[in-house]
Amino acid sequence: MGGLRMNVADHPDQAVFEGREKFVVLAPHPDDESLACGALLARAFAGAGAHVICLTNGSASHPGSRAWPPERLGVLRCAELTRAIECLGGTARNLTWMGLPDAALYRVDPQDVTARLEKTIARTGARHVFVPAREDHHEDHQATAAFATALRTKRPDWIFHSYPVWSRWDDPDFANSIAPYAPIFLAPEEHEARKRTAIAAHRSQLGQVVADDPLGFVLPSGFIERFASEDEIFWRMP
Repeated sequence: MGGLRMNVADHPDQAVFEGREKFVVLAPHPDDESLACGALLARAFAGAGAHVICLTNGSASHPGSRAWPPERLGVLRCAELTRAIECLGGTARNLTWMGLPDAALYRVDPQDVTARLEKTIARTGARHVFVPAREDHHEDHQATAAFATALRTKRPDWIFHSYPVWSRWDDPDFANSIAPYAPIFLAPEEHEARKRTAIAAHRSQLGQVVADDPLGFVLPSGFIERFASEDEIFWRMP
């Protein structure tokens, strides 16, 4: 299939990467799904289908804003995520919004979250689950990976895959670090335009919405270009 590059000719997970088998993406924040899995999702929405579970409400990105307090910002970020999924070829039905506190997943009850995730994933009928890499330094990414580790013990029939976000950007030894995992590299190619549009839907994270918090979070332009144009990277969760 165009855009698919694998290390092993007959990879056991080839069907899911070709969009012929449904999967679920666990996204710690709205935008992780588009940045790290946008081409993968676009391929799936044109094929067997996919589902995104967003764990947090994304409301901690601009703590200094008075015009966009957390409650209002969280509503906006949910709308941005829905739009991003639509840009990739899905609909609002392909999204589960958990609305947990942003930058504070360490405070939630892990057993409760794991149970909710298991129920939602089971309802989709998918057996592949994509999870942020535990190498990512962001605490919400690490917490999400920990939830997936707990899920894996409960559901050994599911296949868990890792995807990198922040480790891909800030780890100077990233390539060597992931080499033992025999990663798969998925080129956006025909899905690049959809992926770019999906990333652009997250306007609040691009400095295009909140005007009264100069110290608020903005995705670096180089970061965006790397994820928009370069291969997506996945490996079976170790």
